[in-house]
Amino acid sequence: QVQLVESGGGLVQAGGSLRLSCAASGGTFSRYHMGWFRQAPGKEREFTAAVTWGGVSTYYADSVKGRFTISRDNAKNTVYLQMHSLKPEDTAVYYCAAARRSGINLLRQSNYDYWGQGTQVTVSS
Repeated sequence: QVQLVESGGGLVQAGGSLRLSCAASGGTFSRYHMGWFRQAPGKEREFTAAVTWGGVSTYYADSVKGRFTISRDNAKNTVYLQMHSLKPEDTAVYYCAAARRSGINLLRQSNYDYWGQGTQVTVSS
């Protein structure tokens, strides 16, 4: 059983930056693909970014491409989401998730096995 704990959320002005962290425990972190999803008020949770277990491949939603960067440090059992040029529409609860299987679509929420509790990001205009 993998436990995921997000941190780093907060209130930031439009154009600012934040770095989210997700610390994993209880499993072999390097064997999991990792993803970030977000849920804005009144909307469904949506894919944001993902990274494969070795960190070789990354994937991004079109809405964050060029502004957000996902990375991982397998020695620290942590995945990061660096966010730049934040916009009010980036306001959401951000969740990290872990997926065990290979050859899956990392953009699909149902392919993830473990989820964190989320961290709030609020971008003011």
